[in-house]
Amino acid sequence: MKLSWWKCSYFLVAYLMVPKQAFAMHIMEGFLPIEWAIFWWVISIPFIVLGLRSIRKTIEANPETKMMLGLSGAFAFVLSALKIPSVTGSCSHPTGVGLGTVLFGPLAMSVIGTIVLLFQSLLLAHGGLTTLGANAFSMAIVGPFIVYFVFKGAQKIGLSFSLAVFFAAMLGDLGTYVVTSVQLALAFPSEVGGFAASFTKFAGIFALTQIPLAISEGILTVIVMNFLKKYNISELKALRVFSAKEAH
Repeated sequence: MKLSWWKCSYFLVAYLMVPKQAFAMHIMEGFLPIEWAIFWWVISIPFIVLGLRSIRKTIEANPETKMMLGLSGAFAFVLSALKIPSVTGSCSHPTGVGLGTVLFGPLAMSVIGTIVLLFQSLLLAHGGLTTLGANAFSMAIVGPFIVYFVFKGAQKIGLSFSLAVFFAAMLGDLGTYVVTSVQLALAFPSEVGGFAASFTKFAGIFALTQIPLAISEGILTVIVMNFLKKYNISELKALRVFSAKEAH
């Protein structure tokens, strides 16, 4: 018997709303000591403020890109909500920040990513409010900056547009998981081996699923970007996504 579309949707939403263990890419509510939660909030807030200014300038200059801004948020929300169980007992997920970063830059993505994380913590019990600063720093700040510099660097050395997008999205995903591992290791250093031993433990927990997920995210981001390149070329040129050579 075939399941109707609404039953499939119900099971998908139910799966997304099931809380996962602390060893996940989104650090769960209350898991970090309060001093570390405050620390990551303090570091993240300036990027969010600058990101709001960046979005305002972009929309004022190119109001036709509002739909693509919404698409970037939806893409990040859906991908980062897909929690994939790991054989180590943790769960991993894509980040989805590559698309928005390539389109609007890392500062704008810091705002989009933080909003995504806020809604996930409130609606899906994925992450938390006290840990929002830490999760935003890893996924919405560091990840997008890695995407941005890898993308621009790949364009500069002459890689094709698709390869530049692929490596940027993939390494941005991996960078996010590395930063999350650092955050957890700083908050919970091992009694034997300290920070290094703890980092190795957390990074090892994530790596088995996060590496193939990062590759998959890179491929998916390329597919979406090529679709936009085909049907929304004027908006991409307005956002200066292409290098000088590719723009002609």
